[in-house]
Amino acid sequence: MFVSELFYSIQGEGVLAGAPSVFIRTSGCNLRCSWCDTPYTSWAPEGSHRTLDELCAYVREHSTGYTVITGGEPMIAPEIVELTQRLRASGEHITVETAGTVYAPVECDLMSISPKLANSTPTDAGEWAARHERLRLQPEVLARLVAGWTYQLKFVVRGEEDLQEIDALLESISYSPDRVLLMPEGTDPSVLGERSQRVGEMCKKKGFRLSPRLHVLLYGNRRGT
Repeated sequence: MFVSELFYSIQGEGVLAGAPSVFIRTSGCNLRCSWCDTPYTSWAPEGSHRTLDELCAYVREHSTGYTVITGGEPMIAPEIVELTQRLRASGEHITVETAGTVYAPVECDLMSISPKLANSTPTDAGEWAARHERLRLQPEVLARLVAGWTYQLKFVVRGEEDLQEIDALLESISYSPDRVLLMPEGTDPSVLGERSQRVGEMCKKKGFRLSPRLHVLLYGNRRGT
């Protein structure tokens, strides 16, 4: 499996924010978000090929029970299903973080789905701009993921103008409002603080949850966190 990094840190986002977790970050993505905070897994994928034995050994050495498989887009990794099966057999709580554009029959305790809104589409990116816009929302895949696993729907938000798009997307699937999280976009703690206040008001208005970016507040915007 092509992996950009392995690390043990604190889950910074979503309903499990604060949980010590092992992270397996795959490299490679079918999207190109304008604000991507891991461009080394998408715009310029880098990493090394790791065997499943190596990945499982790292998890055994470091984990306290929670493993997060993220990316990039982990659902396109060729060995993703077998990896999750092996982690499940070892007793791990498994979170898969995905944009929700691809389906794979993984073993998963929390399907963390982050559908990409129009604010993610890059400009001046040649054919990637059109490809990203075409692929970023796949309602049929989203519906299948939501129906198949315990899930969270985590939207990266820049402002209240994003709510209309979120509402339209949610109308196309069956969901529970308490599984919808709004997360402010940004990698600077001061920017996140200001945006979090505004996004928090949006959550109060809609009955959604506010997701922090706890790892950025704790460690800054750097790898291995």
